[in-house]
Amino acid sequence: MSSLVDPVLVVMLTGWIDAGGAARAAADAIEHDVAASPVAEFDDDTYVDFRARRPIMELREGLNSVLNWERILLSLGRDQTGRDVLLLAGPEPDMAWHRFTRVVADMAQQLGVRHMAHLGAYPFATPHTRPARISVSTPSQDVLMQVPFLRSSIDVPAGVAAALEHELHDRGIVSLGIWAQVPHYISSMSYPAASVALLDGLRDATGIVVDAASLRGEVMIQRRRLDALVIGNDEHRTMIEQLEQIYDADDDERELSGEPPQSSLEIRSADELAAEVEEFLRGQD
Repeated sequence: MSSLVDPVLVVMLTGWIDAGGAARAAADAIEHDVAASPVAEFDDDTYVDFRARRPIMELREGLNSVLNWERILLSLGRDQTGRDVLLLAGPEPDMAWHRFTRVVADMAQQLGVRHMAHLGAYPFATPHTRPARISVSTPSQDVLMQVPFLRSSIDVPAGVAAALEHELHDRGIVSLGIWAQVPHYISSMSYPAASVALLDGLRDATGIVVDAASLRGEVMIQRRRLDALVIGNDEHRTMIEQLEQIYDADDDERELSGEPPQSSLEIRSADELAAEVEEFLRGQD
């Protein structure tokens, strides 16, 4: 592998918190836009429990034609500015986390990585009528001072990406997690606005530029569909208005808690709206 140009390591391992699949969609957009090609594959027998993540068998008229195994891959591409991008993607390891983080950190050092960012998304009491907000996790006080993202205080079970933050930070590599908020009432469906927010946050934190034109085009399409659904129901409109008031007041006391505002009207409306949104979008092309 030839010398890389100021490479950035982007991590998106499925299995931890990713509301609406926003982080995965962002990672897919990165992979496509930077034309990433695999350069390394991790030993799946070491890291993956296949009883929990069984390979998919393609059975055609009795013929067992293909087994599709989940793999952890490191891929390489370049963004629009010519920066090298290393994308670590695949299933989150089920075991051997200490070994995995050491191996990734060793590779990062050998390849000259100076920045690592991992992507995630979580459900939050936020309205779809406002831009998706971004929060940060990092072991570095310096990084906290440099990025404009929301900061949270909470004790939660960690993913392997959090362990990577510490391992790479300890080796002098700038490391952070970039997290998008997804409206809790639609967190079970795709939410491209959060994916775009993650890509913009990645640009702000690392300088990596990803166009993701197709993904950005989906933002307004989904916004119009959701607006059309909400406008016909007084309770739904009230809930959205209350969420907008909280958003506009920048009340992030419940940041990362995943709890909607403590009002029976809002909670009931959120549940009802989630079901109706799913039914509504199933009827669309």
